[in-house]
Amino acid sequence: MCETPLHFKSITEIAEEIASKQLSPVDVTAAMLQRIEQLDGQLKSYATVMADTAMAAAQAAEREINAGTYRGPLHGIPIAVKDLCFTKGVRTMGGVAVLAEHVPAFDGTVITKLASAGAILLGKLNLTEGAMGGYNPHFDIPKNPWNPDVWTGSSSSGSGVATAAGLCFGSLGSDTGGSIRFPSAACGVVGLKPTWGRVSRYGVLALAESMDHVGPMTRSVADAAIMLEAIAGSDPNDPTSLPDPMPNMLEGIGQDLQGVRIGFDEHYATHDIDTELADAVRAGVKVLADEGAEIVEVELPDVDEYVSVWPMLCAAEAVAAHAATYPSQRDAYGPWFQGWLDMGAKVSGAGYAKANNLRATCTGHLRRVFAEIDVLVCPSMSAPPHVVTLEILYGPYEPRNPKFQRFTVPFNYNGAPTLSVPCGMNSEGLPLSIQFVGKHLTEPLLCRVGHAYESAMPWQDLHPDV
Repeated sequence: MCETPLHFKSITEIAEEIASKQLSPVDVTAAMLQRIEQLDGQLKSYATVMADTAMAAAQAAEREINAGTYRGPLHGIPIAVKDLCFTKGVRTMGGVAVLAEHVPAFDGTVITKLASAGAILLGKLNLTEGAMGGYNPHFDIPKNPWNPDVWTGSSSSGSGVATAAGLCFGSLGSDTGGSIRFPSAACGVVGLKPTWGRVSRYGVLALAESMDHVGPMTRSVADAAIMLEAIAGSDPNDPTSLPDPMPNMLEGIGQDLQGVRIGFDEHYATHDIDTELADAVRAGVKVLADEGAEIVEVELPDVDEYVSVWPMLCAAEAVAAHAATYPSQRDAYGPWFQGWLDMGAKVSGAGYAKANNLRATCTGHLRRVFAEIDVLVCPSMSAPPHVVTLEILYGPYEPRNPKFQRFTVPFNYNGAPTLSVPCGMNSEGLPLSIQFVGKHLTEPLLCRVGHAYESAMPWQDLHPDV
């Protein structure tokens, strides 16, 4: 077999070579910056490339490592973040034209934590406007490296593209209704949405604060575990961050699945979705059983009624998040997000309360399902990435069928952790993705399940031919 090219190696592989001084953080960072320069003109994943600061950080990391100070598996590793994360002295735009000149005076907590772990920040990644469904016409749209004509997964699209194409070794995304899982699925990478509150949102532009999650997107489950451990933890600047200590995410990740109860509702997971995806999920369940897991038949309610009120909740909270610029600068927003905010501005208090009650009901149903299982398995989204046009991506906003978010929104409602892992390719050569959902604060177990599945399958070695 041919050796994996540097840019497609995992964080764990690169970390071993950097720790043993076989690889230089400076050389790795220079190689990644060169690859970005060569390829990102067509892929458009980066909003801002921070070449000078990245090289300075790489030089500092190399000096530390050579002096015997090694901080851990992210030390000297080039990564990138969604352009929602405040970065001191570097514009943070959130895909919003009205914020095109927004330069924070401080780093968000996730940026601070990544720097403390020794990671090298290559730059900020493109996204949809305000982290919702459409793009502002003044901003680039990332291109899917598997097929430039298909969807890149909405909000954290730049994160999915850069990670899949080997333009960083891992990235951060955010997820309010699927925006870590959709781009991970569409671009064929791993996406870990942590328990709500596990990662501080201080210094992260909000969409809907009661459902916003920040998490890693990588090319392997172990890499996602490494990144989550680095960014998680209680933060006095974010009172909603959880006080629970962050465990060692790699400890026990390689254990078998004996004694793990994995729930599967075949109707929920395979009915009325893409046939090839449904078959891949069924095959994934068999793999988990072969790895020692106990497969438990469960029954979920029809979640579409609950998912249907998500736009009302999210749009109303988005109006609150954009109060400084909407409606005062309404015309600066693109057609898609402008329509979203307009819809949110019309939501009454009673309407929001009714929708929130349905959210609570959905969460209650899920609590009962999880009483008998440790992990739920289902798809990450209902179909492979679909063909898109500029007219669709730039707007105006059009309502979606609740089926579109059937496998994502319920777990934004209840704040449960989820892990999306590639589960093959369809007949058109597009990625498919399986999702594991856990109870609150069970990210180590999710990564153990995901790692067992990933290790039994060949998909980790598949990369787009950019």
